[in-house]
Amino acid sequence: MQVSDKLTRQLTEVKYLTADNADRYRCIMRIFFESYEKLRYWLYQEDVYNEMITHEYFKDYRIEQCQQDLASLTEWKNLLTIQDTRKVTSIEAFKNKKFRYQMSEYSVEIERLVLRLENLLVEGGSLEPTLLERIRMHLEKLTTIAAADAAEVYTWWNDLNNDFIRLNQNYQDYIRDLNSVKAEEMMKTREFLIFKDKLIEYLRGFIKGLQRNVGIIEEIIRNTQKETIDSVLQKVKDYELSIPRLDVEVSEEMIAEKSAGRWQSIHDWFVGRGSQENEAGKLFDATNDIIRRITRYAAQLSERSSLGANRREEYLKVASVFQKCKDVSEAHRLSAMIFGLERPVHFKGDMNRETDSMNQEVYEEAPLRHLLKPRIRYYQEKTKRSSMREFSPEKEQIRKQIITQHLKDQEKISALEENGEIVFSHLPMLETRVREILLKWLSDALEHPDFQGKTEDGRAFKLQIEPLAERCVVRCEDGNFTMPATRLVFLD
Repeated sequence: MQVSDKLTRQLTEVKYLTADNADRYRCIMRIFFESYEKLRYWLYQEDVYNEMITHEYFKDYRIEQCQQDLASLTEWKNLLTIQDTRKVTSIEAFKNKKFRYQMSEYSVEIERLVLRLENLLVEGGSLEPTLLERIRMHLEKLTTIAAADAAEVYTWWNDLNNDFIRLNQNYQDYIRDLNSVKAEEMMKTREFLIFKDKLIEYLRGFIKGLQRNVGIIEEIIRNTQKETIDSVLQKVKDYELSIPRLDVEVSEEMIAEKSAGRWQSIHDWFVGRGSQENEAGKLFDATNDIIRRITRYAAQLSERSSLGANRREEYLKVASVFQKCKDVSEAHRLSAMIFGLERPVHFKGDMNRETDSMNQEVYEEAPLRHLLKPRIRYYQEKTKRSSMREFSPEKEQIRKQIITQHLKDQEKISALEENGEIVFSHLPMLETRVREILLKWLSDALEHPDFQGKTEDGRAFKLQIEPLAERCVVRCEDGNFTMPATRLVFLD
């Protein structure tokens, strides 16, 4: 994309299509366009007004409104004005400025576009194999036309480009219509069965023309020398530069770029660029895809129409054929031929087969049973109910072990008492179990506001810390630790 002033400026010429009073503006511009096609380029205000009031829609239209509308269209550059001084007989008449109006170039193209849009559903697109044949015939003359004069080359070049543009626009519009939502809905109706065969025949005829011409065109383009193409494009450029144009600036670079771009488009359409598929191949695939879709919808409609038919005779015929089978193996083969696998289910996992032989048939192997679970959100497996066991013997045994262990702990701690108290600085080597009990008593007493606590058997004790803050070392089997000189005094 080349950003220029023409691309970035606002198109005020299209304002009359959406502005207020667009009905009046559009009708005035249509009057100018119809006059333009009849080679009447200049119109007076009275001509426009007289044409407008001939229609019932504008029966209340006034000359002042017409003057305002023409002024607005002139301001938007839709109309060009020139003062008519031929019939002026006084200074007052000259001051009134009687104008003639003419359509601008932009307005002519805008009205042509609007007309095409209005007739879009009527014209539509098409697939014409004759355009491909015409393009092939034009390209076959490429080598000989390079030696002709510039006027003949320019005529040949315009014919080639016009056919190519028509081919592009027609096939794009037609394929777009067939891929539209409206076409999809139409293909699902029963009325489409009547139209189906004619449409498929039309598409296949285009595909045959595409296959017949594209290969030849591609070979011609590939075998044409670059000097021949450059000579043709140079003559086209020279001829366009020789055409006199008023108020239009045409540079040599613009014409050369336009001509080279059009030839590159033709090259890419039939040959492709680099490793990319050419546009002809894409059109071939798109057309085949449409034919397959049409056939599929037609088959579905046919099956739907025969869905409610009585198939009693068919079932009887199938049953009689099965009855004539010699053995089960032949019946299996017949079943696979008639019914097939409508919904095959595949299981993947560690399945242990009795043999790894590839010649072993399915019916000769043992069946594999697989438990299926329902695929619902709140599924839970059923729990197996069991009776409550009696654990009294185990509980009694554990109780005895705890009592025995407690008595042993009491004996070991009683051995540490000296006159109803335990002095931590006089303790011998302690076992791990005894150390844990003493530290627990110590922790309970420290948490009490009066530094008191109770043992497991209910004896009350009080914690006393030496006032001099002496420290002692308590030796244990799993290590030694230093603590303040402390004693536990039992109160009973």
